[in-house]
Amino acid sequence: MALKRRFAIIGNRAPGSGNLNLNDLTGTGGRMDVIARAINSALFLSHGIRKDTQIVVHLMGNGPPRRVFLDGSDLKGVSPDERSISGHFKSLIKTPVPPIGRFQPVSAGIRQSGGDISQTLREWHDEGVKCYILDMNGKGIADSQIDDKCGFVLSDDIALEIEDGGGDYPFFPISLGKQWLQGHSCITIVHYHIDSQIQ
Repeated sequence: MALKRRFAIIGNRAPGSGNLNLNDLTGTGGRMDVIARAINSALFLSHGIRKDTQIVVHLMGNGPPRRVFLDGSDLKGVSPDERSISGHFKSLIKTPVPPIGRFQPVSAGIRQSGGDISQTLREWHDEGVKCYILDMNGKGIADSQIDDKCGFVLSDDIALEIEDGGGDYPFFPISLGKQWLQGHSCITIVHYHIDSQIQ
């Protein structure tokens, strides 16, 4: 049985409201290309979708913070290319941001809510999910025992800065090496490590 895993991806400049120019994802799109590649690596296999993976994308650019949830067990109608993935975000950021705590369905396997990363960490903590922050200075992932209910947090091209929530939502830094890696590469390595543990 596959180990359930979650990824929280922070798009520091990705627009949470307004317009998303699919022809300029790297510029006015707030590096939505980085987010799309991370979603691709997290969810898509060569001939299918990872049913064991959930993603929370945090859109922290224009407008109030918006969270978009993608669940591989239910996801349909999304192709793995950057433009297709970004096209779904282009449509949903034209809708009002739902209140925090309300999870509004968007399409099969996609829903949205308000809130930022601290809200996600609280929810994970309440659900018994152990949270790991991908940090170059953390404990090596090869030396870490990953819990059955695990969540991993990573940022776009801007360095991750999260204050430890202590008992409210503790997290544990783990490292994938001494080089700064791109987010989608980090996700692939995490998947490989977890898959190797359960084979």
